[in-house]
This record gives sequence, structure tokens and C-alpha cells, in this order.
Amino acid sequence: MSTGKIVLGTLAGLAIGAVAGILFAPDKGSVTRKKIMDKSDDMVDELKSKLDGFCDSISEKFESTKQEVEETVSKGKAVYDDVKKRLETLLLILRKLHRKNSILL
Repeated sequence: MSTGKIVLGTLAGLAIGAVAGILFAPDKGSVTRKKIMDKSDDMVDELKSKLDGFCDSISEKFESTKQEVEETVSKGKAVYDDVKKRLETLLLILRKLHRKNSILL
């Protein structure tokens, strides 16, 4: 089961428990309704806070991964450029040797 489902289930259970506790309390209807509104406002604020934290965490992970990919690409390009330069140098040497050998024959 994913973490998101567990968190959502926990929040739903807390909300249902809080509402049920308030509804069965021996208060007047207006007091009970106010308690329900206050509790739901608190839960919405808490949920927003958790969602903001989750979004921040995802954003940080994305930026970190993006930076790692950029670094890897940069290193790969540097290796490619180095190998290309070495191969070009080797090709020039081989061409010179070939011309030298052709003249000698």
C-alpha cells in the first residue's frame, strides 16, 4: 500500500472520528455546529500544510535530480569531446604514416 493512501486513510479516519465525537457530545445544536466548523477549518489548514510540505519535497527532489542529470550530461560530453580529439589525432598520425609508406614504395 502506498504512503499516500495510508496518509489519506489516516486523515479520513481522524475526520470521521472527530465529527462522530462532536455529534455524540451533549451540546446544543448551534455549539455542535460551531465545533464541527472549527474542527473542519483546522483539518483543512492541516491538510494544506501537509500538501505544501509534500509539494516542497517533490520540488526539491526534482531540482536535485535535474542537477544530477545536467552534471552527468556535462561529464559525458567532456568524455566524448576528449575521445573525439584523441581519435582525430590518431587519424592524422595514421594518414601521415600511410603517406610516408606510400612514398617509400
